[in-house]
Amino acid sequence: MSTTDTPNGRSESTYREYILDVCIVEVRGEETRYRFEAPRREGRSFEDPERAELYADVYFDVNGFEEAGTGERGVPPVIIGAGRDTLAAYFLTLPGADRHWVASFFGLKPPRIERYAEQVRTRAAEIRAKAAERDVERVR
Repeated sequence: MSTTDTPNGRSESTYREYILDVCIVEVRGEETRYRFEAPRREGRSFEDPERAELYADVYFDVNGFEEAGTGERGVPPVIIGAGRDTLAAYFLTLPGADRHWVASFFGLKPPRIERYAEQVRTRAAEIRAKAAERDVERVR
């Protein structure tokens, strides 16, 4: 893992690498943030690595998405069309949302939301494993 110092006094290093040039970058400065990056899309930062990893899992679960143009409170259409579990997992990545808020939104109990998130994580891991088996590593 390499570390890069930025002009503003922060340092960046790769926290986690995925296939297709997707990664999570740890940005250390006054506070540590975790930035999701994928080709041809604007990165999004998170306070903790777990949310960033879940966001990456949602990204792979729906074969990529772009938030640009959805507004501050909008949801990319591909996520809405993917089903309740993917939408719940996406909501869990939003600032201020937790399993209780998401459970309330859906009218469910928090353990069900946790199962939804786990389903998304499992599917994303399977997608990445199948892509790796086919030797799909980088965007061409």
